[in-house]
Amino acid sequence: MVGNGMGARNGILFKTAVSLEEAGKVQIVALDKTGTITSGQPEVTDLLPADDISEQELLSLALALEKSEHPLAGAVLKYAAERQLTAPEVSDFHALPGNGLCAVLNNETLIGGSMKFVSSQVTVPAALLQKSEKLAMEGKTPLIFARNQKLVGIIAVADVIKEDSPQAIRELQNMGIRVVMLTGDNERTARAIGKQAGVDDVIAGVLPDGKESVIRSLKEQGRVAMVGDGINDAPVLSRADIGVAMGALGSDAAIEAADVVLMDDDPAKLALAMRISTRTLTIVRQNIVFALAVKLVCLLLGAIGIANMWVAIFADVGV
Repeated sequence: MVGNGMGARNGILFKTAVSLEEAGKVQIVALDKTGTITSGQPEVTDLLPADDISEQELLSLALALEKSEHPLAGAVLKYAAERQLTAPEVSDFHALPGNGLCAVLNNETLIGGSMKFVSSQVTVPAALLQKSEKLAMEGKTPLIFARNQKLVGIIAVADVIKEDSPQAIRELQNMGIRVVMLTGDNERTARAIGKQAGVDDVIAGVLPDGKESVIRSLKEQGRVAMVGDGINDAPVLSRADIGVAMGALGSDAAIEAADVVLMDDDPAKLALAMRISTRTLTIVRQNIVFALAVKLVCLLLGAIGIANMWVAIFADVGV
């Protein structure tokens, strides 16, 4: 098929003819933030220990918790490794998707995660709360850590926007497509990043299991394409009218669930995929019209030929 050939040459895989057709009908694109709009490789930017807590102690306790594969956890692990810190051994480790982490270290309970989650467990001093809000307004994600119901401090992590993301989003908007960013970040951080990227709407504080309900709501407003790369994105990619996986950084689950796979992490390929779909449908329609026109001409010529034959027959018999 023409569209699949064009897509393959540009690093775009349409899994089925239906996905090739539907991509050009999208009215709303929902973009997962991490790894889609942003690079997915965040860095630690700030350490804000609580009173009587050293930066090294804060980092050591955070390192004990941050054992998940989430990119934000990876930023803390990388930062600690650069300072040659090793993770203390913990027990009873639990990950709470979209909220945070908890574990036991030397009979002390450690928790870490979003301000919303941690502040529901411990009291956060007003000074640190204000600093956290300031970091969020700068587009950074504050990770909050506590030990035995007492705040230990904040580690801020920033995931930079991909260089091509704003232009890619403008291209989608120029095609009449509404662009929405989904993220588990708090409202202030999400708004700051959304403003830099130039999206139309930001939906923040979305837990992994809440993305499906967001997509269902968006589908009531038009045909929706969901773009993501993480293992938590797999169910919601299936829920959207079209699921698009970022292939370079995407998990196997996301790639398997998607209808369209972008073989690298270039967000500009989104608009290109939709243009390929629209162009392919135009060619198909033109071919159908041309085929019908040829058949009509043949029928007319055949009808004229038959009429001429009967005229000749009647002339021969003298009618």
